Amino acid sequence: MSADSLFDRAMASLNDAMLDDSHWPSASALVDRVCGSKGNILVWGEGGLGTDLKTYFARCCYRGERREEFEEEYFRVYHHADERGPRLRRLPDSKIVSVKELYTPAEKRRSVAYNEMLSRSDTANCLHVRLDGPDGSRIIWTAADPVDDAGWSAARVRAIGRLLPHLRQFVRVRQALSGARALGATLAELLENTRCGIVQLDGRGRIVAVNPRALKLLQRGDGLSDAKGRLRARIRIEDARLQSLVKRALPGGNGTSAGSGSMTVSRPSGSPPRLVLHVSPIGAAMPVREAFAVAAIVLVIEPETSTIADPELVAEALGLTAAESRIATLLAEGHKLRDIAAATGRSIGTLRWHLNRIYEKNGISRQAELVQLIRSLSTFSKGRG
Repeated sequence: MSADSLFDRAMASLNDAMLDDSHWPSASALVDRVCGSKGNILVWGEGGLGTDLKTYFARCCYRGERREEFEEEYFRVYHHADERGPRLRRLPDSKIVSVKELYTPAEKRRSVAYNEMLSRSDTANCLHVRLDGPDGSRIIWTAADPVDDAGWSAARVRAIGRLLPHLRQFVRVRQALSGARALGATLAELLENTRCGIVQLDGRGRIVAVNPRALKLLQRGDGLSDAKGRLRARIRIEDARLQSLVKRALPGGNGTSAGSGSMTVSRPSGSPPRLVLHVSPIGAAMPVREAFAVAAIVLVIEPETSTIADPELVAEALGLTAAESRIATLLAEGHKLRDIAAATGRSIGTLRWHLNRIYEKNGISRQAELVQLIRSLSTFSKGRG
């Protein structure tokens, strides 16, 4: 089998694993073959050491066999004392490094993790990479030791580089499905989901079925529409991107594997939050009897806006007008000035003028101070009334 054919098989298997966790071991085995590694480890989470660590997904697999004992032992025994942890978290996105670069000469002599765990888990000569994950999380992926004496050749390192966007996409889609409680759902079950929009497409990219949440968005023209049976975005440049993703997710005539992709779509008013779309092909993850006409699905996520503090309370506490309070609250919720300008119909210059007025009224000079001030009101705001 050629390297390209093997890569396409691995990508198809990863697409299946996005929709159903049970496909991860087989996808992991194909990833091992692509990289020439004995195994691989994928960890996704946030936080730092000890109890501050939040792990959302952790899988240690060797040729398709999950090694839960290594996962449990590492986090229980070694993680809190592993010197490479902080260095891994500080790596630039997508930079591939050897494990030996993450320990000092002195640490290589005395480190328990370096001298015990690495050799026992076939990672003494592994490669690491950190990826930016959804919502500020981190993805750490490890290719275990090379399977033979050829070591980490340039071709193998290039293959790892090709894999990285697909591993990031796996995490994105998995997070969306997990948040919607739809991991492992059948096509029929997806149409019953009330937590996210579902649009099912046939092999020509035409809409086969939608769930009620997606139907409501399409009927309102809320960023997306049904244009003669095809899913379209209201803004031309975004629609071009959407059609490209749909085309990539559909079975091709050239024998290459279909691919998954994500994007955001503006709402009609321009107000945040934008819709988040994940376009994924349907393969072995869905039972054959169900996939009679469905070739791809589009997950439509509507990120919820969480109010940091009651705008009325902000106005009262900080001596602001209603307009100033709304601007200040939106900033504290993490929205950018250009998004607030679109949502409120004001120019950037007008917003800056309002900001200066807010600063003067409260004796501050920076946006960070304003955000901290508003966040300090959030606890009181939630308990109000």
